[in-house]
Amino acid sequence: MIKLFNSLSKKKEIFKAIEPGKVKMYVCGMTVYDFCHLGHARVLIVFDLINRWFKVSGYDVIYVRNITDIDDKIIARAAEQGIPFGDLTQKFIDEMNTDAHTLGVISPDIEPRATESIGAMIAMIQTLLEKNFAYIGANNDVFYAVTKFDGYGKLSGKSLEDLRAGNRVEVDKFKKNSFDFVLWKSAKPGEPSWDSPWGKGRPGWHIECSAMSNKFLGKNFDIHGGGQDLQFPHHENEIAQSEASNDCQMANYWLHNGFVRVDDEKMSKSLGNFFTIREILKHYDPEVVRFFVLKAQYRSPLNYSDHHLEDAKQGLTRLYLAIRESNSIIDQKIDWKNSFSCQFKDALDDDFNTPEAISVLFSLANAVNKNRQNEEQALLIQLANILGILEMEPEVFLRGNIEADDKNVDIDQLINDRLEAKKNKDYQKADEIRIFLEGRDILLEDTPNGTIWRKK
Repeated sequence: MIKLFNSLSKKKEIFKAIEPGKVKMYVCGMTVYDFCHLGHARVLIVFDLINRWFKVSGYDVIYVRNITDIDDKIIARAAEQGIPFGDLTQKFIDEMNTDAHTLGVISPDIEPRATESIGAMIAMIQTLLEKNFAYIGANNDVFYAVTKFDGYGKLSGKSLEDLRAGNRVEVDKFKKNSFDFVLWKSAKPGEPSWDSPWGKGRPGWHIECSAMSNKFLGKNFDIHGGGQDLQFPHHENEIAQSEASNDCQMANYWLHNGFVRVDDEKMSKSLGNFFTIREILKHYDPEVVRFFVLKAQYRSPLNYSDHHLEDAKQGLTRLYLAIRESNSIIDQKIDWKNSFSCQFKDALDDDFNTPEAISVLFSLANAVNKNRQNEEQALLIQLANILGILEMEPEVFLRGNIEADDKNVDIDQLINDRLEAKKNKDYQKADEIRIFLEGRDILLEDTPNGTIWRKK
């Protein structure tokens, strides 16, 4: 049985699918106006792992991860660059997919774009107006009336009193209450717009996800996920819209991954500690970045630093070294009766506890190093592959990319020269060759099958 922490109930619960054997999961995806950053990488990797584990556990998963391809930031960036907003969003959708693929993220089953579901959004807004949960402002914007929805605040724990206290300044004179939020924005000159019963305009951010989840998964579905920063107001507003419109619970389980911090400070552009996936991948292998993300439990803060990434690199190297000389034939079926497999399964069944699952992999690697059993090596690879790691040839990972100034170094020839020197008892020359290679971050390892090398 899979247990997960439900942000709605604030406790771990045993997962019970609405339809036996099937999981319907919606995750808030990217707003595509720039390159993806480490926070996006965490969302991509965390929910990829959750998707993988449900499938391994025998569930038929429908995984929907949306794309927000129209909002204020997109319009402003396109205007800045003097290009149509669709050209801007397509560019960064392609870049996002490149980053996701590089990080070993399996594509979602459905990846809807907001601009392709405008009709569904208009229909939901019309329903909210008819049910008196929404109203039209004097400027022709359509607003959601928060006070009309009795359950507002049940996800975030924020009450209307809290919201009133936090909204002392009237932000929008067309709202009845400062904490009401926009469902439809009337068109401004030069902005992209769509026809609606209230005139030309475009959707507010929150209605996008309510409409798309309803369109592709139905009124009530199993899991809604996203980053912790979306819990309020975005997810709270989604619940208000969807449940007022559909007269039923929106999602049974809400999952939120924790914040990314940089050297113990929250990552943000204003602090100048903002890292794109592309920047990080210039210095670290994609599997190292994925391993780094999964080393932390998904709900806990993830602290980014060179030290932690180097630690992840060393840990992944240990696992690759355990399978370096593997001749194992990998079967499609995992032996779930094996004690290591049982521990691994127990860890992921317990709210996707990847740190504990990785601990099992290290214990299994120790057993491999001790016994050198092909079956144990094969199992290590199988279990690691569930996490999306150990998917490279060991030599490719361990040798890494030879820097430009190393291309003129014939490593294999130097290894042969060293072996010849040792055979002639010229140990000084042998040491000189080893030291020369170490100076270029190349480590030698003498094994019963000969000398092998890897990047430091």
